[in-house]
Amino acid sequence: MITATETKTPRLITALPGPKAKNIVERDAKFMSPSFTRDYPLVAKSGRGAMVEDVDGNVFLDFAAGIAVCSTGHCHPNVVGAIQKQAAELIHMSGTDFYYESLPYLAERLGKTVGGAEDKKVFFCNSGTEAIEGAIKLARYATKRDKMIAFYGCFHGRTMGSLSLTASKSTQRKNFGALLSGVEHIPYPYAYRCAHGHGPETCGEEILEQLENQIFKRLFEPTEVAGIIIEPIQGEGGYVPAPKFFLQELQRICRQHGIMLICDEVQSGMGRTGKMWAHEYAGIEPDILCSAKGIASGMPLGAIIARSSVMNWKPGAHGTTFGGNPVCLAAAIATLDLLEGGLMANAKKIGDYIFAKTADWTKKFKIVGDVRGRGLMIGIEIVRDQRTKERGADLRNAIVDMAFHKGLLILGAGENTLRLSPPLVIDEEQADFAVRTLEECIREAEKKI
Repeated sequence: MITATETKTPRLITALPGPKAKNIVERDAKFMSPSFTRDYPLVAKSGRGAMVEDVDGNVFLDFAAGIAVCSTGHCHPNVVGAIQKQAAELIHMSGTDFYYESLPYLAERLGKTVGGAEDKKVFFCNSGTEAIEGAIKLARYATKRDKMIAFYGCFHGRTMGSLSLTASKSTQRKNFGALLSGVEHIPYPYAYRCAHGHGPETCGEEILEQLENQIFKRLFEPTEVAGIIIEPIQGEGGYVPAPKFFLQELQRICRQHGIMLICDEVQSGMGRTGKMWAHEYAGIEPDILCSAKGIASGMPLGAIIARSSVMNWKPGAHGTTFGGNPVCLAAAIATLDLLEGGLMANAKKIGDYIFAKTADWTKKFKIVGDVRGRGLMIGIEIVRDQRTKERGADLRNAIVDMAFHKGLLILGAGENTLRLSPPLVIDEEQADFAVRTLEECIREAEKKI
C-alpha cells in the first residue's frame, strides 16, 4: 500500500468514503457535538508534508492544511523532534506563575518580526479566539475606552468577546443572546464587489468616509473607541485582501485619535502570504497583532504581539494556565526556524506560480468571477453569472466535494469562494496537480448551469 510518506500526489484505493471512514463518521454523528461543520467525510489517520492518509489507506493532497494551521506541513521532522525532546523534559509549568527559558526567547524573536521603532511584548495563549479576547482587553486597558469597530465579513472567533466582533455568518451568532456592547461594524473593502466600482487598489474610500463622518459623528466619538480590528486579508470572509492605501489610512485615523489598530493575522500570518505578516505589504505597524493557526504547526498556541508602551498592564490583569505551554513553544520555535529558513520564500514562489497558472481563469471559465490573494492564501470566487456576479454557493460546494473525490482537500470561504491554503512546503508538481484537478472540477460544475 502506498502511504503518505511515499507519494507527492494522491492515491485513491477505495470508493470515498471507505468502509472504515463510514463507520467512524457514523460514530461521530452519535457521540460528537453536531456544531462542527464538515464538508466531506475525510477521516484522517496520518500525514506527512502536504499529504494526508485516511483510515482506509487513501492518500490525499492537502490544500487546506488543517484550516491554514499546518504551515510546515504535517509532522515535519524538525517540529516532531522538537516536540518529542521537550515532552521528555518539561510538559507544563504555567508561565502565569513561573518562568522558563523558551517564553522570552520566542517572544523576542516574534516581536522582531513586527516592524516599527518600538520594541514589542508578547502574551501567549492557546488559540486565535483567545488572542482576540486578549486584544480586546488590552485595547480597553491601554486606552481606558470601551468601544470597538470591526468589519462585515470578518471572522475573529467564537468565544463571546471575539464573537461580538465576528460578522461572517449569522448562524455563528444566532441564539447566543446579547454579545459585547459597544461594537460597531462597517463594510470591508471588497474590490470584486465594490459598491462604488473601485478596483483592487482604490476600493474603500467611501468606507473611510463613513467611519469618520458617520460612525464618529453619529454613534460615538473617536475618543470613545478603544480599537479598530481588521484582517489584512479576510480569511473566512472569502480571502479578500484590503487595499494598501486602506490599511495606511486606517492607521492614520487610529494614530490621530489614539485608537489601537489591531491586525488579526491568525490566518494570514506566519509566512502564508510570502511575508511573515500580511500587513507588511501595506507598510503599516499595528499597535496590537494577533497570531495563532500556523504559529506552531498544529500545536495549540496563540500570541498577542503589541508595542511595549501598549502592553503595559499590571500583574494579574490577564493570565493563562496553558498558554505558552513548553511543548507548544518548542513546536513554534522549530516552525519559525523553518519559515525563516526557506518556507516563507517558498510560499511566495509557489503562490506566484499558482497565480500565473490561474491568471486567465476568469476568461477560461464562465463561473470563475475572481482569483485573488497573496502567496499561498488564494481565493477563487465562484459565480453563476460573471456579469451580474450572482453568487454560486452551490457550485462552489460541488467543486469542493468533487475535488475530495479526486484526492484534493480544499475548503470554502465566504459565501461562494474556494479557499486554497496548502502547507508552505508544497512544490510545483503538487501545485500543478491541484490546478489541473480544480480545472476538471470547475468544468464539471459549469455543466450544472
